[in-house]
Amino acid sequence: MNIRPRRNRKNAAIREMVQESRLGLENLIFPVFLKDGANIKEEIPSLPNIYRWSIDLLLKEIEGCMELGIRIYDIFPAVEDHLKDQTATMSYDPSNFYLKAIQKIKETFPELVLMSDVALDPYSSDGHDGLLRNGKIVNDDTLPILAKMAVAQAQAGIDIIGPSDMMDGRVGVIRSALDDAGYTDTSIMSYTAKYASAFYGPFRDALNSAPKSGDKKTYQMNTANKSEALIEAQLDVEEGADMIMVKPALCYLDVIHVLKENFATPVTAYNVSGEYAMVHAAAQKGWVDYNAAMNEMLLSIRRAGADGILTYFAKDFAQSLVE
Repeated sequence: MNIRPRRNRKNAAIREMVQESRLGLENLIFPVFLKDGANIKEEIPSLPNIYRWSIDLLLKEIEGCMELGIRIYDIFPAVEDHLKDQTATMSYDPSNFYLKAIQKIKETFPELVLMSDVALDPYSSDGHDGLLRNGKIVNDDTLPILAKMAVAQAQAGIDIIGPSDMMDGRVGVIRSALDDAGYTDTSIMSYTAKYASAFYGPFRDALNSAPKSGDKKTYQMNTANKSEALIEAQLDVEEGADMIMVKPALCYLDVIHVLKENFATPVTAYNVSGEYAMVHAAAQKGWVDYNAAMNEMLLSIRRAGADGILTYFAKDFAQSLVE
């Protein structure tokens, strides 16, 4: 045989030399959960080794993660029910503990990069990403609220705005609001192809943000569709998105790939809570090797075309590099 592919696999040095996809800490974004109060490290049963932190302990957690080499963090607020209303007014209130925490984190660690979440659901008494009126999500009336939220976060020090709501036109409205407020350097990583997935359960447990009625299928994408992601991506790029995201990652590797093939804009992916929890559950049963499964999953997302990966594995991956 003239062609023997196994010759390029015969030892570790050759395998590493011809390796097509590489995964490093520079590709990872660590999602963390923030709760109002002090001295809080609250376990999330469906998300092993992930916690809700008060700002004092979160600063210590971030310091430790930065020593491991993690430089980008996505902060999600766990908001008490009494602070929620139908129009999510707390999301842009200067007294919001989330905004104050962002300021504190950036003052303490000015060199790190902070990403936010922009959607109504953490602050909405209805638990939806958009404004609910007469049983329907009102797209256009949601947009000014999202814009106020984004500007408030930029003022607090957020580097990357993350609109996760899936309302039509929100990237353009947010970009205009940021520019008008003088935040022309604030990036937008748009949740471009966010699917109505079954893998969000642990995240909703973490934030107590599940919808109080109905579901999110009128704004999150149909899990059967891929071409629709191209439409969403084209719109987001035209409206000013600096990066486009696919969420979840594992069941949508084909979508990550098609966006990477069709757009010069960087593509990111969210390795969501359910994907993370599955590996933990299987590893606890002894059915898979945790580190091997983690590495294979993250590398597959990179191989599909993701430049950046939001993942709860970030800290474990970082620790595995130094062990």
